[in-house]
Amino acid sequence: MNSLLALTDLTAAQMGLLAAIAFVAGVVRGFSGFALSAMVMASAVLILPPVELIPICWVLEMVASALMARGGWADADRTVTTGLVVGTTVGLPVGLALTTSVDVATSKLIALCVILVLAATQLARLRMAFLATRPGLYGSGVLAGLATGLASVGGMVVAIYVLASNSPARQMRGSLVVYLFASSIVSLFILLWFGVMDGTALARGLALAIPAAVGVAGGKLLFIPRFEPFYRPFCLSLLMALAALGLIRSAI
Repeated sequence: MNSLLALTDLTAAQMGLLAAIAFVAGVVRGFSGFALSAMVMASAVLILPPVELIPICWVLEMVASALMARGGWADADRTVTTGLVVGTTVGLPVGLALTTSVDVATSKLIALCVILVLAATQLARLRMAFLATRPGLYGSGVLAGLATGLASVGGMVVAIYVLASNSPARQMRGSLVVYLFASSIVSLFILLWFGVMDGTALARGLALAIPAAVGVAGGKLLFIPRFEPFYRPFCLSLLMALAALGLIRSAI
């Protein structure tokens, strides 16, 4: 245990709290197909700064994606996920580069407000027809990449796009799973390029991968036909709650 704490540069209390956060975030990811990083970033920022949480979230997302890849690939709308990944690949390095010249706190505040409003309009069943167009697809991907680089909320932007389609719950969930897996592969090279991923970050991610994996397995068991009608409202409510939590934390 002491060697693990030394590798991760964490206290026992910090490791215990992070493990609990990773488990709960894993349960939500297993059911919804997204929100693991958003929940970790929202909850663990009191323990570690965001720049140290980003590579940890990458490891946890890859573990979750590996556990959910089989079902996600079969259910996903691959045309949509390809367009989103292409757009994200363009937007992510721009977003990371802008962090040196743009007020990140203000950028995150704006992104969270937009997510909160869009999720609320979808929950109210208001249609956003422009999202169904090809420019809407690639534009959402670019916006997600920018949001990831600036504020680590790109997955929430993609979730808004996917949930706007009113597709079957399994297809929406599968599309989110495949997108997060593909975009994580792309983001690894960018994280290495910017020097964000190091040995300590990797050790922390691997240590937290076990509770996260247990949580994902439990969340997957909850995704049954009986609960599928509640999938979309649950995800939109989750997005609103995460965005509101982020706004409250920013204001404090």
